[in-house]
Amino acid sequence: MANQVSNEAGVQTFSRIFDAPRALVWKAWTTPKYVMKWWGPKGFTSPLCRIDLRVGGRFTYSMQSPDGHVFYNGGEFREILPLEKIVWLWYFADADGNRVSPAHYGFPDEDREGNIDEILFEDYGQGQTRLTYTRNDPTATKEEQEGAAAGFGQIFDKLAEVVAELVHTE
Repeated sequence: MANQVSNEAGVQTFSRIFDAPRALVWKAWTTPKYVMKWWGPKGFTSPLCRIDLRVGGRFTYSMQSPDGHVFYNGGEFREILPLEKIVWLWYFADADGNRVSPAHYGFPDEDREGNIDEILFEDYGQGQTRLTYTRNDPTATKEEQEGAAAGFGQIFDKLAEVVAELVHTE
């Protein structure tokens, strides 16, 4: 189903309805071998994903562009309610998951301490799940917000493909 996006004062919300039970959407979101199939916009791959899914645990995701550049995101889980909610601190990272400046990847080196983001998983209709990702980035420019909206739309499209595969194999 179509993505829904809202923007207000540094907070962006991306929402999508998936034709799958919540447990399968959760599995696709939290299992490295599945995340590696959907993390990053269209044309990008994710050659590395590490997830320590517990409060205080860390994660590292990679995105490799079509021209071979690799970018890493990392963070720490702040809150986890299994099958319902994840709150994480998200930041630019190196391959080991250590925080780096946005300038490391050619982005403006603003005073970014990281973003506290929230991911909600909710039952929606018969056998469907609404996933809502709330991105908190008070320093994001309009261009960065537009880029994030386009990127998350593509990420959610790829995630939908992974979820559909899980529906047919589980």
